[in-house]
Amino acid sequence: MRVLGIESSCDETAAAVVEDGARVLSDVVASQEDLHAPYGGVVPEVAGRAHEANIVPVVGKALRDAGLSLAGLDGIAVTNRPGLVGSLLVGVQAAKSLALATGLPLVGVNHVLAHAHANMLCGTALRFPLVALVVSGGHTSLYLCRSPLEETLLGATVDDAAGEAFDKVAALLGLGFPGGPAVDRLAREGDRGAVRFPRTRGAKGTLDFSFSGLKTAVLYHLRGQDARPGKGANRAGVRPADVAASFQEALVDALVKVTLEGARRARVRQVVLGGGVAANGRLRERMAEEGAAAGFEVVLPPPRLCTDNGAMIAALGTRLLEAGVRDGLDLDVHPRLLRNPTVKKAPPRRPAPAGGRR
Repeated sequence: MRVLGIESSCDETAAAVVEDGARVLSDVVASQEDLHAPYGGVVPEVAGRAHEANIVPVVGKALRDAGLSLAGLDGIAVTNRPGLVGSLLVGVQAAKSLALATGLPLVGVNHVLAHAHANMLCGTALRFPLVALVVSGGHTSLYLCRSPLEETLLGATVDDAAGEAFDKVAALLGLGFPGGPAVDRLAREGDRGAVRFPRTRGAKGTLDFSFSGLKTAVLYHLRGQDARPGKGANRAGVRPADVAASFQEALVDALVKVTLEGARRARVRQVVLGGGVAANGRLRERMAEEGAAAGFEVVLPPPRLCTDNGAMIAALGTRLLEAGVRDGLDLDVHPRLLRNPTVKKAPPRRPAPAGGRR
C-alpha cells in the first residue's frame, strides 16, 4: 500500500509517500523558519499564505522523488487536527481535491498522534499498549495508545507547551527563533545546577504538565521581580549558558517524571517520544537512562522524524486505511486537541464521489 501524506498544521509544508506504513519512498519539507524568524514566532497569516504557495510544488516533488504518479497511489492521508486553522485548511483542501480527482480513499489524521507513530518509520517495532509523549512547540501531550486506532489522552499541558517555553526563554536570552535547538546548544556550555528553577506540573494526582511558572521564573531571574515580558534588559553578571542549562534541566525533569509515572500507572512496557522537542539532546539522554532503569523500553525517533513531516502522516494514515477508516469530501479541520479519550473507528461506508472509486 502506497499512501501520500500531506502535513500543513503549522509552519512547514510537507508531503511524503510511504509504502506499507514503514518504508519512506519520498519525504519533502518546505520550511518557513526564515519567514517567521523576524517575528520571534509563527505568524498564522504568513504561514497560511506560504502553504498556499508551497503545497502544489511540494506534493509534486514528493511524487517525483517516489517515482510515482497519482495513479500509483492507494490512498491519501492529511493532517486535519490540531493546528492553525488557515494552515490546516490548505493541506486538507489539497488532499480533498486530489481525492475527488482520482477517487482515491481519503483519511484525516491527528497530527499529535502521528508524531508518536513516526517511530514506525525507524525500524523499531511498536509494542501496544504503550505510552507516548508528544512534545513540541504547540503541544505537550501524554497518550496511552492501545493500538494505532485507539488512544486515550492521559495528560496535557494546562498552559504553555514545552516547545513554546523553549522559544520564550530563547527570546529572553537573545538566541532567536526557533528557540529549542538554540537553548539546547547553549545549555551544553552551562552548569545545570547553577539555578534551582521550580519543577512545575499540573494539579495533584493528574498527569498534566505546566510550564508557565517555569518560564516566569526564568524571566524574574534574568530581569528581577518587577520584570515584564518584552520589556527591560537582563541583569549584569547573569551567565546565559547557566540559565539555559538550568531551565532545560527543570523542564526535562518534569517531562521525564510525568511520562514514567504515566507508564507505571498504565502498566505498559514501552515508552515512545515524538515531536520537535523530542530532538532535544538532554531529554533523549534522561528519558533513555531513567526509562531503562525503571524497566521500560524507550523508543526515540531520529531527529529528522521529530519535526513536522508528511511521512508520519502517511504512516499513521496507512494503518487507518488498512482498518477501513475513510473520510468523505466533507472532511473538516479542528484546531484544538480534544482532552477526552478518543477511539478512531471505521464509520459506515459512504457512497463514492461521482465519477470516482473508493
